[in-house]
Amino acid sequence: MTNSVVTRFAPSPTGFLHIGGARTALFNWLYARKLGGKMLLRIEDTDRERSTKEAIDAILDGLKWLELDWDGDVIYQFSRAARHREVAEGLLAAGRAYYCYATPAELTAMREKARAEGRTRLYDGMWRDRDPATAPSDVKPTIRLKAPQTGETVIEDQVQGRVVWQNENLDDLVLLRGDGTPTYMLAVVVDDHDMGVTHIIRGDDHLINAARQKQIYDALEWELPSMSHIPLIHGPDGSKLSKRHGALGVDAYRALGYLPAALRNYLVRLGWSHGDQEIFSTEEMIDAFDLSGIGRSAARFDFAKLENLNGHYIRQSDDQSLVTQFERVLDYVPEGAALKAKLNDTTRAQLLRAMPSLKERAKTLIELIAGAYFIFADRPLELDPKAAALLTPDTRALIGRLRTALEAVNDWTAENTETAMRNFAEQNNLKLGAVAQPLRVALTGRTTSPGIFDVLAVLGRQECLARLADQAV
Repeated sequence: MTNSVVTRFAPSPTGFLHIGGARTALFNWLYARKLGGKMLLRIEDTDRERSTKEAIDAILDGLKWLELDWDGDVIYQFSRAARHREVAEGLLAAGRAYYCYATPAELTAMREKARAEGRTRLYDGMWRDRDPATAPSDVKPTIRLKAPQTGETVIEDQVQGRVVWQNENLDDLVLLRGDGTPTYMLAVVVDDHDMGVTHIIRGDDHLINAARQKQIYDALEWELPSMSHIPLIHGPDGSKLSKRHGALGVDAYRALGYLPAALRNYLVRLGWSHGDQEIFSTEEMIDAFDLSGIGRSAARFDFAKLENLNGHYIRQSDDQSLVTQFERVLDYVPEGAALKAKLNDTTRAQLLRAMPSLKERAKTLIELIAGAYFIFADRPLELDPKAAALLTPDTRALIGRLRTALEAVNDWTAENTETAMRNFAEQNNLKLGAVAQPLRVALTGRTTSPGIFDVLAVLGRQECLARLADQAV
């Protein structure tokens, strides 16, 4: 197949890559990959006051973490301002745009009058057919599109269906501001055309923009790309997703311990369906994705569902890859630096050995870190309150006797330590639980941990006997 399909992800760098933007990028990426096309990345940085380098870095970083690659170099919209101006001036020369000398005061009065009369068209066209020779000398004119005043503007949307606007309700929109800077509407059309974009897939908050942009395409006699406007993501309560619903930036989900593959799988199912299938490998997603599977109603973000899905991905991951993910997430969590300082060949090997047991209990990498705490704990262990309450004089005495029994085990494996503990319990008329819990407290400082015989095997003979000695009497 030829590279005929070109999609684009075009975020504004005024904040981090939020979850809705990540889903838009994913849908564009999947569509391009499925059809053997390209996905381009354009940073829409024309708003110079609000665009920041930090936001650009966060967007690029978020896409890389989600493993959504783009084709070619990143395109920065602001760097193309001269080309945008050239197009606006071409429309002016062709009589399809005009200079508007309306003052800010005149524009305000126009808007107020239109709103008072219930009209959506806010600009009254006062300079549309006026001779520029009558223009005031102290006003820098804008260039406005000479938009059609009758008839309809129609978009055949792949998701929304046929969408129609009455032209009498649409303004002659500004293409070039008085200071010569292009507007967002013009820049988007010119860039999409010059970049060869064939399919625009974006949030349905851009649907009104589609009408305005279609009028620019028509004036330029350029072919309109295929349009797909996808419903926004809502919070669990049905309102537009906002900060009060929880973490929004992709960077926050990374810090909360989600795996990129799990977040991708969760996002693809927000507003797109493929039968009853919930779990998709990346290859399955690419093969199955189509625009017809995108629904028209807003998807609701469900943290519990994301967490369960992430737990599934953690359980399915191989142990070595989880050790790698464990190390990566340490850069983004408060206790990360302290744990990173303790990572060495020994603790990495212990972590790898503990992983089969740890991953069964964890839904996030943060829970994995919490579960692996015992590997990195300094002696003497700091006991949590529940564990400290269990360490009575009788328990400490029992720990001392358990240590003596374990000292006799030379071939230190989970099986051999379990046999020794079962024998000890039998000889002392104790249930295994009465032996396991004091061991757990002495070895981990907590009342919950992976299986106690796994803990014994992971820590090794020397460390276990030393920790038991710390708590025994």
